[in-house]
Amino acid sequence: MSILEKIKSLGLELPPAPKAIAAYIPAIQTGNLVFTSGQLPLKEGKLMLTGTLGAGLSIEDVKAATEQAALNGLAAIAGVIGDLDKIKSIVKIGVFVSSSPDFTEQHLVANHASNLLLSIFGEAGRHARFAVGNSALPLGAPVEVEMTVSLG
Repeated sequence: MSILEKIKSLGLELPPAPKAIAAYIPAIQTGNLVFTSGQLPLKEGKLMLTGTLGAGLSIEDVKAATEQAALNGLAAIAGVIGDLDKIKSIVKIGVFVSSSPDFTEQHLVANHASNLLLSIFGEAGRHARFAVGNSALPLGAPVEVEMTVSLG
């Protein structure tokens, strides 16, 4: 099953490659690695939701948004390499979580992205990761995801 077929089998859809909203590019390839810029949970050009974890939003509230940010990262990669089946492995992801000072479960928010990538890529989706809390993210987004992949 191709990566696009796998995404569809999960009831999801790979969005079009995102466009930069500032002075950067969504993804860049160097050698056999592709690095994405941070991707927000934009769907059809709009944030899926805004807010802060621990101040109105729960871990479950941001599941779909975190998955969308990860899908946007894959779309950015597809915009550079064309076919997602060229991905050999997910090397690392970074998850930024807009969170209140007393919220300490950023890792559980990051699990939404990690679990999605494992569902799509199997063992090739196992990766290194960081999850950090931030007082605010661009446009009021609750989460932002970046990733590095290796190509086969």
